[in-house]
Amino acid sequence: MPTAPALSILDRSRTRSGQGDADALRATLARARRAEAAGVHGFWLAEHHAVPGVVGPAPTVLLAAVAAATTRLRVGTAGVMLPNHRPFVVAEQLAVLAALHPGRLEIGVGRSLGFTAPVRRALGAQTGEDAEERLVELLDWLHGRGPVTLRPRVPAPPVWLLATGAGLATAARLGLPVVVGGRLLRDVEPVRRYRDEHPGGRVSLLLDVVVADDEEAARRELLPQAVALARVRSRGEFGPLPTPQEAAAAVGSRGLTGRERADVERYLGEAVAGTAPQVRRRLQELLERTGAEELLVAATPYDEDVEAANDARLAELVPELTTRLRTAG
Repeated sequence: MPTAPALSILDRSRTRSGQGDADALRATLARARRAEAAGVHGFWLAEHHAVPGVVGPAPTVLLAAVAAATTRLRVGTAGVMLPNHRPFVVAEQLAVLAALHPGRLEIGVGRSLGFTAPVRRALGAQTGEDAEERLVELLDWLHGRGPVTLRPRVPAPPVWLLATGAGLATAARLGLPVVVGGRLLRDVEPVRRYRDEHPGGRVSLLLDVVVADDEEAARRELLPQAVALARVRSRGEFGPLPTPQEAAAAVGSRGLTGRERADVERYLGEAVAGTAPQVRRRLQELLERTGAEELLVAATPYDEDVEAANDARLAELVPELTTRLRTAG
């Protein structure tokens, strides 16, 4: 039967031009409190190591802080990157958090490695080839199937897989819900195969969404993130989020290469941005194409007041959407 999708926010603890690293972490906690007050379902945290533009290297640690700063909000990770961690240590951390905040955890896991070779060496993660083995091991620990008893003994929190095409097959085989984004929002055939192989599976769409008074304002608020991502892809520079004025100046001058400008336009075209009716229509189309039950919104406007207003608008808009509730069998 039709129901409204759940809305969660992915916060990357982005540093902003003119601000310090600690400011980014405090902003994450403030955003989580606002999200809970607005009625948002969940608040997820990312993992990035030794990156100037992102200061969330330990998502389970930050998850503990967010959970302690809120009371009802579902808190999650998007995700814990298993090649960087021992599964038993991750399971212990999650068990402690599940004991302290029962029923509030949503654990997303992935297979991404560190951003650079020195970071990968520092983490001891040179390859992601054993990511599925680590995932199975994590699930075994959480569900009491390991060779020693995990403590504290608590019900296992739900584990989501941040999935590509191959990851969807793994998730279906292991009976896990999935978070999908990027090209899977355009080519939904792998998502359909996942549904066929795992009829009771759940799908969350990861995408950037900005609701504004008009399209020009939405584009302006997305531009800093678009410029930052373009620089990452071409230069390997993942710096603080520029102001909208700095981003516009970079696009309007010779501050970006032709390829970078193309990447900026591609990002802006793939994001969901515009007025409330425009965003509502686009999100509804995506839900109908994918059958997703949840939305995981990742946009980070430079201005924290704009970010707060965007989160609040989404909290009002998403309950107006519909998706089809799926049950196993």
